[in-house]
Amino acid sequence: MSKPVLVIMAAGLGSRYGGLKQIDPIDEHGHLIIDFSIYDAIKSGFEKVIFVIKKENEADFRERIGNRVGKHVAVEYVYQDINDLPSGYSVPEGRVKPWGTGHAVLSCAGKVNGPMAVINADDFYGRTAFSRIYDFLINSRDDDKYNYAMVGYILENTLTDHGYVARGVCEISEDGYLVKIKERTRIEKKHGGAAYTEDGGQTWIPLPKGSIVSMNMWGFGKSILFELKQKFETFLKADVPKNPLKAEYFLPEVVGQLINEGKARVKVLNSPDKWYGVTYKEDKEMVVKAISRLKESGLYPDVLWSDK
Repeated sequence: MSKPVLVIMAAGLGSRYGGLKQIDPIDEHGHLIIDFSIYDAIKSGFEKVIFVIKKENEADFRERIGNRVGKHVAVEYVYQDINDLPSGYSVPEGRVKPWGTGHAVLSCAGKVNGPMAVINADDFYGRTAFSRIYDFLINSRDDDKYNYAMVGYILENTLTDHGYVARGVCEISEDGYLVKIKERTRIEKKHGGAAYTEDGGQTWIPLPKGSIVSMNMWGFGKSILFELKQKFETFLKADVPKNPLKAEYFLPEVVGQLINEGKARVKVLNSPDKWYGVTYKEDKEMVVKAISRLKESGLYPDVLWSDK
């Protein structure tokens, strides 16, 4: 079996952040959050990274990250293109929003021929997550079902003080497998806990303390690419006409469908680490301080990619 590769989804617009947050430095040496993810991935055994980007951002990505880490790990680029649709479909008039995380991973078809870990570019996952997902991928094989994995985080460790976040809220079996996952696109801190809304904030539904959520860190076999291709056309037929400008093809929802259909089982690999990310510009100061503390603890060197 080929060694696992790391797929990094980095084609989002960063609309709430107000810019291309994936290439915004978080320390005085110009490191990005992606740098720390790749560093942790290499330490855990990964030897190849695939960036899913927009074609127009390629020059910036090569300059700011790809050329630098390419000296330490194999790097490849694939492009998430809003016009990359099955025959007979076209982009709705006025739509500029990418098709979502499911489409991002589908963009890797033809480039990945074995197990893969999938992460967001703008989230800090922690060393534990990468070591656990790598070990799973190295040791897992499909049997009567696809055997996938997801790193789960405690909800309270993944919230921002500056607005809302989107998270896949999970239900997990007693033996540690994902039963269902529901993407909640607006979760906020509320009354000492967390709650979500589906009507623009008119009503809020509390989430239990200690809920496990997905941060889009997944472990898949190449079978996920076949399934994403099949279900993308269903999404285009059923969901896009209802919301042509903003409907998204969410990776967690496809995984949930495969569980419901009895095609896949998903092992939940819990991580005790705290999430850090820059959903909003105001989050950056917190991330900068957190990375500084982690360096002081000895987990990371001051300069990650020293050629000495």
